[in-house]
Amino acid sequence: MASSNPTFFLLAMTYRNLLWFIVAAAVVRLLLLGFSPLMDTTEARYGEISRIMVELNDWVTPWFTYDVPFWGKPPLAFWMSALSFKIFGINEFAARFPHWLAGMVVLWIMWGMRPRSGPTGATYAIALLMGSVMFFVASGMVMMDMALVIGTTLAMRGFWNGLHGEVARRGSERWLLFIGLGIALLAKGPVGVVLTGLPCGIWALVSGRLLTIWRDLPWIRGVLVTLAIALPWYVVAELRSPGFINYFIVGEHFHRFVTPGWKGDLYGTAHDYPYGTIWLFMMADVLPWTILFPILAWQTRHAKASSSASAQTNVSSAATGSARATPGSATPASWRNYLLLWAFMPAVFFTMAGNIIWPYVMPGLPALALLVGGWLTTRVNQNLVRTNLALGLTLTMLLAVGFNVSMPFTGRSNDLAAKTLIEDYRSRDPKGLPLIYLGHRPFSAAFYSQGQAQLEKTPEALIKRLETTPAYVAIRTTDLDYMPAALMSGLERLSTQGYFTLFLKKGAVVSGVVPGVAPAAAPGSPASK
Repeated sequence: MASSNPTFFLLAMTYRNLLWFIVAAAVVRLLLLGFSPLMDTTEARYGEISRIMVELNDWVTPWFTYDVPFWGKPPLAFWMSALSFKIFGINEFAARFPHWLAGMVVLWIMWGMRPRSGPTGATYAIALLMGSVMFFVASGMVMMDMALVIGTTLAMRGFWNGLHGEVARRGSERWLLFIGLGIALLAKGPVGVVLTGLPCGIWALVSGRLLTIWRDLPWIRGVLVTLAIALPWYVVAELRSPGFINYFIVGEHFHRFVTPGWKGDLYGTAHDYPYGTIWLFMMADVLPWTILFPILAWQTRHAKASSSASAQTNVSSAATGSARATPGSATPASWRNYLLLWAFMPAVFFTMAGNIIWPYVMPGLPALALLVGGWLTTRVNQNLVRTNLALGLTLTMLLAVGFNVSMPFTGRSNDLAAKTLIEDYRSRDPKGLPLIYLGHRPFSAAFYSQGQAQLEKTPEALIKRLETTPAYVAIRTTDLDYMPAALMSGLERLSTQGYFTLFLKKGAVVSGVVPGVAPAAAPGSPASK
């Protein structure tokens, strides 16, 4: 009766109610996909690369601009967004939807692993992962990492279930290891193989099962499957764009991580964080659990000390369920060690790297969720556990909604402004004069103008360009005081959107066509070739 009373809903959190919170989190993330503009620089950059892929119908070489190939990442995430563009059109929802879908696939892969804690532990793990800030954000953000996590999670599931899963399914499960490695290679390259191979290899050594693993898994045929998935693209990509392999393997997989402040990055800015920062990133990525779990651990420890015989029965039942859910010869310690190695390997691997970003720990988060989810099933007060999980999911949802709603009033308004400036420009002259950015063209400007926004790097070059080409001009508002009078005297100020101000060349005829002057095509665009 108490569970039907809204006043006591959180105080009587049933398993079914927790499932609804998980579903709500997934739905909220889905509804937010088209709510905000693509963020500079990551989302807009990768969204534009995917858009160009569709426009040029080139599914082999990702293009940074129309005439500069993008060697920084493999194409899987670009294929995902590009295919979505083909189905839903060029918009924010289409760009993000396949990455949301990828997040749901990761949750499904996790559900199939549940070897020690049964369905309850798997459900708790899914709630933990869905409620962590980094996973929630990434499952609906245009970037590489969710595609990589599909590959690594699938591979880690295939390795474990191929050895310890249900006997009838081991034959099919073991192939997931090699399929996952192929996906990881197409998602982010060899780093995916490293983050999978290291925990599996160390676990095999520690457990003393090297010979058994060699015998029970189809390594030769499996590696051929991995190569069949990934190698063709790498070969064709190098043939189409010579130099790709050297930059991607040596630059992106060596210098990026071991050379502080690496200057060889062709497409972005190298970071130089202090060594060990990745552990701080990990703690932040799993918020709000880093705050809630110390409280929960204290609460459940106190409850266990004063627990009744019925509570102990619950623990025994959970343990019995775990034993039934554990086919094969795996021990609880072996499973725990496997999850620990998998969960923390990304942080260990990047400990001595300074050029890192927040999502680098994501391949380990499914294992961390499975590890903690299993531990939660052994707590005496399961109602308290489910209440805390529901609270964490709610906090993450509220944070995400609040961020999107408050965007026009915060620093992120510049991301919104990049879109509104393009809309302002198009409303004034939808088919006529070009739009030229001075000094810096945001990736979002390229995306929202569908590649038509152009760039002049210096005021002198822009002045010369405007002598023959009437145009709209976008200049950073903070740079206006430093612009030469020869340039500013010839421009009419129209509006300010975020950190850019829109101008029009004085005397330009805004009618879609300027008499005697053909609109200039973007350098390197199909129209200019």
